[in-house]
Amino acid sequence: MLLCGTQVGGDRPLFLIAGPCALESEALSLRVAETLAGLAQRLGLLVIFKGSFDKANRTSGEAYRGPGMDEGLAILAKVRAETGLPVLTDVHEAAQVPAVAAVVDVLQTPAFLARQSDLIAAAAASGRPVNIKKAQFMAPWDMAHVLDKARAAAREAGVEPDNFLLCERGTSFGYNALVTDLRSLAVMAETGAPVVFDATHSVQAPGGRGASSGGAREHVPLLCRGAVAAGLAGLFLETHPDPDRALSDGPNSWPLDQLEALVAGLVRLDAFVKGGMRG
Repeated sequence: MLLCGTQVGGDRPLFLIAGPCALESEALSLRVAETLAGLAQRLGLLVIFKGSFDKANRTSGEAYRGPGMDEGLAILAKVRAETGLPVLTDVHEAAQVPAVAAVVDVLQTPAFLARQSDLIAAAAASGRPVNIKKAQFMAPWDMAHVLDKARAAAREAGVEPDNFLLCERGTSFGYNALVTDLRSLAVMAETGAPVVFDATHSVQAPGGRGASSGGAREHVPLLCRGAVAAGLAGLFLETHPDPDRALSDGPNSWPLDQLEALVAGLVRLDAFVKGGMRG
């Protein structure tokens, strides 16, 4: 698959989707994006900046959701213009797709909306690549049906029918807990779509703090190493300069000043694993 000008897949070099959970301000977004742009240049990998203009799935009605679509898209456009990084954001409703697709390089459908057929079809028909997140309540083999919907909508719209990533982000495991089954990466790869592993949401504890979600970011490197060793296409990591003060998903976000050290090691592991695959 050609993603933002780069061929990606299980036999291609690792790529990275990274950024804050919710967009907080233009200044913070540019700070994170500039760090990511430097990382991309030094490590020689595709990095896509991500940030949500609205986090519609929140534990509490009082939780921070983001700046809204108009301000959020303006921030993403500035990030793209000033850093040269491609940008990604979520769409929650089919009606949002045209405006968002006009600004960003990659669309994303949230995990809880993986079964929303109209949203999947609208995103697919936009012609933009789409990162389709597996729902926490779905088995990995069920994502083949979601992908079939997306491919059918793309063909009907006359756009690229194989423009989709499938993203693992953990599966519900009792109260306030997620578990990651690395077998799901291989199962979803059987569809032919490049597979992405969302390591930071996979250590989330939904509703674990009562009115907000908790998380165990100390386990992010462990899960990243396991996923990269499995030979996946890309990693998704939410990062923040000060995760303990992040307005959204701080407990599972990785510190920005520790990101390059983590990713550099994963790039080396990826090269070893995929070199073995090709050999």
